[in-house]
Amino acid sequence: MIRFREAAEADVAAVVALLTDDMLGQRREGAEPELYQAAFARMRVEGSNHLIVGEDETGRIVATYQITFISGLSLRAARRAQVESVRVAGDMRGQGVGEAMFEDVKARARAAGCTLVQLTMNSGRKDANRFYERIGFVASHTGFKLALD
Repeated sequence: MIRFREAAEADVAAVVALLTDDMLGQRREGAEPELYQAAFARMRVEGSNHLIVGEDETGRIVATYQITFISGLSLRAARRAQVESVRVAGDMRGQGVGEAMFEDVKARARAAGCTLVQLTMNSGRKDANRFYERIGFVASHTGFKLALD
């Protein structure tokens, strides 16, 4: 059984380890630990931006995601939950952790008054794409990113 909770400062290193636990993450992550700690501190101050961890019965962090609650005018003033940085430990994949994680996502989103959950993922993550479609997400939009210098 996985228990999902708000991350604490002491969890940041374990979350970064999960973020680097695949080919894409190995290329993108690897900054100094202080940089991640500072980012986590900023997230906590923002109030609507939450880092969530899933821990197993031994207390090991085996999953993580970031959820941000966004108020807007479109879609009849819908409040939405943006989910990013979704990771499950490699040795835990295929064991229902992802499904449990998204039950947690939906519960938090509903509690925050959201009517929509949206997420972004790297288009190279073919297994993740199949997973999201299987649990009910629809690939309805095309996303773009612009790196700022």
